[in-house]
Amino acid sequence: MVHDKLYQWVRVAADRQPSPSEAAVDSQSVETATMISQEVGYDAGKKIHGRKRHLTVDLLGLVLRVLVTSASIPERQGAKKVLERVHNMSRVNRLHTIWMDGGYRGEDFMRWVMDMFRWIVEIVLRPLEKKGFVHLPKRWVVERTFGWLNWCRRLSKDYERLPETSETFIYIAMIRIMVRRLA
Repeated sequence: MVHDKLYQWVRVAADRQPSPSEAAVDSQSVETATMISQEVGYDAGKKIHGRKRHLTVDLLGLVLRVLVTSASIPERQGAKKVLERVHNMSRVNRLHTIWMDGGYRGEDFMRWVMDMFRWIVEIVLRPLEKKGFVHLPKRWVVERTFGWLNWCRRLSKDYERLPETSETFIYIAMIRIMVRRLA
């Protein structure tokens, strides 16, 4: 896969090991276009009818794996599927810590990740006393990646009939970003 080869080159060009030691996981709910009906649901928390993008990135903000599901899929269930995809990759032998937000809290989920993959889940919560934007250590990286992807007009909404096609367009957008870093 082109994305995987390019990913290793960008990490080496950034004076990093080809394999990440930490990653961040989050999801983003996006609306679907009018005629899309496959794998579409309602995210009650964000009040969006559409699909949910589950993203795993390294701490450089580079995408490891993507999963696009119905927006009604809970975050932990989507995270389990995307983490299985990450685990099946050949270049994650150094991975030991996964950074997540409060939506992934739960002892059962954390135990499942530890038992299945031997990774530590670190939950980073927003301080209750702070208002407005708060910089969350390690966790902001995945939010920045979502911001990068939003620069691509095709990803502002989910226009694709199949979720797999949406995943492919996310990989293509990330390839474009990584090629610019190498240039």
